[in-house]
Amino acid sequence: MASVDKVATGYRVRWRTPDGKSRSKTVKRKVDADQFLRSIEHSKDTGTYMDPSRSKITVGAWSEQWLASQAHLKPSAKARYQGILNAHIVPRWGSTPLHAANHADVQKWVSSTTQVLQPASVRLAHHVFRTIMDLAVRDKRIPSNPATGVRLPRATKPEKRFLSVDELHRLADCAAQYPHPEVGAPYRVLILLLGYTGLRWGEVVALRVKRVDLLRRRLTVAESAVEVTGRLQWGTPKSHASRSVPIPRSVADLLLDVVAGKSPDDLVFTTWRGKPLRNAASHCGMRTSAAPCSTKAAADAGLEGLTPHELRHTAASLAVSAGANVKAVQRMLGHASAAMTLDVYSGLFDDDLDGVAERMDSLRGVSEMCHDAAVVPLRLGETAP
Repeated sequence: MASVDKVATGYRVRWRTPDGKSRSKTVKRKVDADQFLRSIEHSKDTGTYMDPSRSKITVGAWSEQWLASQAHLKPSAKARYQGILNAHIVPRWGSTPLHAANHADVQKWVSSTTQVLQPASVRLAHHVFRTIMDLAVRDKRIPSNPATGVRLPRATKPEKRFLSVDELHRLADCAAQYPHPEVGAPYRVLILLLGYTGLRWGEVVALRVKRVDLLRRRLTVAESAVEVTGRLQWGTPKSHASRSVPIPRSVADLLLDVVAGKSPDDLVFTTWRGKPLRNAASHCGMRTSAAPCSTKAAADAGLEGLTPHELRHTAASLAVSAGANVKAVQRMLGHASAAMTLDVYSGLFDDDLDGVAERMDSLRGVSEMCHDAAVVPLRLGETAP
């Protein structure tokens, strides 16, 4: 039975949880004890009861449970979240009990973090924290998420870099000299493949000979290799689904020499020593990490700071310029939806609107020609001139 009893340190509230467990809490004033007991009984009656003892776990300990539960994440994403926890969340919130995290403190944390991080990084750290606390709400450890409604810095999307066809081929020619001309020829093909197909770096690292169909000029993207904490992790592509990607005839002809003499399970591209390509080193004259870094081939081509992901942007740009619609670009790049493709490359399709308007004008011209043309009826048995 629920009760309020006088004790040496104040008033002890006793109650039972909906599953029959005994709980107690001591407060100094009887009026506070009575009010607390009424709130407990009301929450039990309305089905909103939360066991106060379950909110005593610290944010740090709860974060570990949250990350361990993210079985759907790829190793690279999980490692990225672990880094965010270690760098930004645990130092501030690690020893704070779940129930002690309030909205005002979260807002203050976000505002202070804005002084040392870029807006996009602040938003990502907040997203991880909010997701952790969302799980605490669903698990009925806290009544509401203190990270909801926090004002965040506006993140501006960085300007994308698109190479022209001439720049792409100039880079490929420079890559053929890396690390020296005797072994650099496959790197030329690698650059052109990235620039014309939009494969992700991890997808081209894991591309095997058996998935290259030179007769149909198609690649099957079914595997990806991502470096996590210094080790390559092999798995499915980012979308978890395989896809078929077209190869321009000129690139397919060059690929024939690259795969010649290799077995079906061999990697198409490797280091010149025959090892898998790695993120930690420069390959084909470009740094493969996301951070821009001038390397010899890119610098020789006048494209300092270029990364392979910018070749993915280039492939999208060239595809749109060649008349591809948004669904075709989505399938080529392996985006989860056409909406995502439009969100990432809306500017490319905006440029294509001018071409749509011109084609609509041409339709009007055809209509006017048909309208002005003379119509001569034929008699029975006659044929048109």
